[in-house]
Amino acid sequence: MDVTNYFPADARQLEDLGGGIKRKITAYNDNLMCVEVHFETGAVGAMHSHPHEQITYILSGRFEFNIGGNKKVLSAGDATYKQPNIEHGAVCLEAGVLLDIFTPCRKDFL
Repeated sequence: MDVTNYFPADARQLEDLGGGIKRKITAYNDNLMCVEVHFETGAVGAMHSHPHEQITYILSGRFEFNIGGNKKVLSAGDATYKQPNIEHGAVCLEAGVLLDIFTPCRKDFL
């Protein structure tokens, strides 16, 4: 397996997902992925689930998360954990940036 150890910031651009959300894959390998997600105020990360474990660290902004039907408002410095297959989503209350960590890698993002 080829391994990439360095992922310069200027090597990848933000991908516009529409609806006020942009995504940038910052680093990955088969078992782990780090993704930066930019939200405009009012943007909605629709409810969804996937087989990956996920940690989200809030770099900036304010978000209402819904994880398994439990809603909570979080802001910079807070984090979430989502176990595999749990339904989750978020509404951006104040423009901000999230750092999503997935295991294994989200091959559907590549």
